Amino acid sequence: MKDRDTRQLSLLPDNDLAADHLGIGTFDSARLTQARRLAGVTKKFVADEVGVSPVAVGQWESGTANPRPDNVEALARILDVPIAFLATGRPYARLDAAHAHFRSLRRTPVSQRDKATSFAEQVWELTHALEKRVRFPAVDLPGFSAGEVTHTEEFPTDPVSAAQALRHHWGLGTGRLGRVVRTMEQHGIIVTLVPFAGTATKTIDAFSTSKLPRPIVVLTPDRADDVYRHRFSAAHELGHLVMHSDCLPGDPEQEREADVFAAEFLTPRSEITPLLPPRLDFKKLGDLSIQWGVSIDSLLRRCKEVGAVSEATYRRSHQRLATLRASGLFGNEPVQGYPGEVPALLPSAFEMAEENGLTLKQLASELRVNLPRIRLLLGFGDTRPELILV
Repeated sequence: MKDRDTRQLSLLPDNDLAADHLGIGTFDSARLTQARRLAGVTKKFVADEVGVSPVAVGQWESGTANPRPDNVEALARILDVPIAFLATGRPYARLDAAHAHFRSLRRTPVSQRDKATSFAEQVWELTHALEKRVRFPAVDLPGFSAGEVTHTEEFPTDPVSAAQALRHHWGLGTGRLGRVVRTMEQHGIIVTLVPFAGTATKTIDAFSTSKLPRPIVVLTPDRADDVYRHRFSAAHELGHLVMHSDCLPGDPEQEREADVFAAEFLTPRSEITPLLPPRLDFKKLGDLSIQWGVSIDSLLRRCKEVGAVSEATYRRSHQRLATLRASGLFGNEPVQGYPGEVPALLPSAFEMAEENGLTLKQLASELRVNLPRIRLLLGFGDTRPELILV
């Protein structure tokens, strides 16, 4: 939190906003859908808990009928949101699951994708609320404008050239990138790293979207136990944002292109090729892994790409690497020990607003969420002491 890379933020005039109270005429059907998806439950589950039919819940979500006040109270309790969450009257940027880059549709059920996209919607709402008080870095992503990416002839679309062009556009040179996540944040991209979906993140891995007013990348704690994999995931999602304005979730070709982009962005071929060993040498690869901040797996792929090892040797190398890891070599390094790889833009923006009078309670009231939810969105985690019974 004390890393001041994002302290370029400057304050804008604050607004003294008060939360509305839900009235029967202000029920928002879209907010009910969002709350249900965030809770990860079905319409039938909600119907059974409220004591109505699934058809009734479907009508509430479609806007063809409104629930009675007592049903609204039950909905808020079941979905763990304040009653005011289900009211109209605040900005809402809708995000369809088809407009987010998920790596595998087969491994990611629809309910989990819905939960993930609803989380991204809330991240944008938080960003919007903070931007009324704090000036964020401008979005500097080629072709991006207010939720759309338009490719121009000046910026290439093939992954290798796109990675090289973005490095040049951002003035990053050709050497090692010290801080991948912080670099993305400094160019206006919102990045989060929170356990937003519980065990669902084991299948989601990471995802991103350029269809909201700011591009958003969601990284998951399940990948943060290995900083090199975490950095590659961030660069992979950056590749999607740069190259794939027409989102095809789970498309193998887009996923392959994002991997190629990430490899070139992190280890430019012109720089890494002369450093790769002429034959398989795990000690040399381990040194390069630390030097360049990438995994040995990624460097092995580079060796195969430049012809330093054969396809057969490449396949055997992974078996050997697995054996070495099982013996305690080349262990994972958690992301928390690497400055600049834990997202800081949103929590730093809140810190600045807090210094000028904003409280967590006020922010939660403005977004109509509870305090644990606002802490999660900011990446603060649960700060309550844990009670352990013995």
